[in-house]
Amino acid sequence: MASPSLVWFRDDLRLADNPALRAAVERGEPVVAVFVLDEESHGIRTLGGAARWWLHHSLASLEARLRDHGVTLVLRRGAADPVLRDLVADSNAGAVFWNRRYGGPERAVDAGLKAALREDGVEVTSFAASLLHEPWTVTTGTGTHYSVFTPFWRACLALPAPRAPLPEPRVIPGAKSAPASDSLDDWGLLPTRPDWAAGLRDAWAPGEPAARRRLKEFLEHDLPSYDRARDEPAGGATSLLSPRLRWGELSPFTVWHEAVGVDGAGGFLSELGWREFAWHTLFHSPELATKNLRREFDSFPWPPLDPAQLEAWQHGETGVPLVDAGMRELWNTGYMHNRVRMVVASFLVKNLLIDWRLGEEWFWDTLVDADEANNPFNWQWVAGSGADAAPYFRVFNPELQAKKFDPQGLYISRWASEAPSEPIVDLGETRKAALAAYDVVKRAPRA
Repeated sequence: MASPSLVWFRDDLRLADNPALRAAVERGEPVVAVFVLDEESHGIRTLGGAARWWLHHSLASLEARLRDHGVTLVLRRGAADPVLRDLVADSNAGAVFWNRRYGGPERAVDAGLKAALREDGVEVTSFAASLLHEPWTVTTGTGTHYSVFTPFWRACLALPAPRAPLPEPRVIPGAKSAPASDSLDDWGLLPTRPDWAAGLRDAWAPGEPAARRRLKEFLEHDLPSYDRARDEPAGGATSLLSPRLRWGELSPFTVWHEAVGVDGAGGFLSELGWREFAWHTLFHSPELATKNLRREFDSFPWPPLDPAQLEAWQHGETGVPLVDAGMRELWNTGYMHNRVRMVVASFLVKNLLIDWRLGEEWFWDTLVDADEANNPFNWQWVAGSGADAAPYFRVFNPELQAKKFDPQGLYISRWASEAPSEPIVDLGETRKAALAAYDVVKRAPRA
């Protein structure tokens, strides 16, 4: 009697370069493909609205691609541990394969499941698929993890080259009968009342085939000008691959090997390195989204929150053109140009003196590429409280940033042509207030 191989898809919604899927196919038994929407396990962070929208469409694409191979994608909702155990029993699976996750709560779930299933006699194997280097393989000379990017990336580049991506299986043997599945539409991942996702639908086509097309377009048309134009929000030289990597529609191994031979790819590849650095930091600091990495910032004297100022920032109504353009791009498309992300984050933290965690929460809800590592890591970088952080006294001046990177006003006119004309705060005075508040941090003992 066949003992199927169960493949647990997570943030790896692809068929190509999927080591867990490849191992299941090579085992030679029928494959049961599973995705679990886990919003119940301890510590698991509930997805934001834009991420839920992307997940729905990426799962629909994966369902269709698996169906072409005669494989049903089984959807279940609930805490992963009991759900997976039930599915193993229902399918009589003899082996379970998954690709590793690196957040603290996710690792706890996976470790518990691996131990329990193995105790029941089920083969369980996990694989490296979403990072070029495992977090425990990149260490300093004293065996600790890096807190500064440049030596971290230098150490990564000194390691053996990332493995070659695995080809998509030609044939995936499906089980004759799959366990019962939820309906994707019943999960309610899409907004309905109101349906605010029109801009997302115009901007994006989730799924592995679209991800492959975008990578090809970027390498052929945008990468040659990437280093020169990457900071220009109206320039179109950014890769737009961040949501593809976040959801695993592309693997970093695929991106690395297709880009590494292209002239001028060094700057882009270092951005892959920055992504690695964020995930390695999360691995060693699982509370990245809620606690300052530099604990002296716990002494920062945040003033009482002004809800009206926070709302003005969220809705792009600050009267600061570049900030408002960025926040409106975010609301309309679920995305924001990286240079502008730094500007709007700096404005919130250092001109409005609003805790970075509130900005991180807003981005978590509105970005299609928000993940547990990069989102809080980059907010802490801007706030000055994180790894290799920009010094707190570095305050991005949005007016100077606009003159330098959007000199013709193309980006601002596209997204904020009708923004308020008067800023809600004085940039110079609020910069002084921020630096005065930072004096408290400078006097705090370092952790």
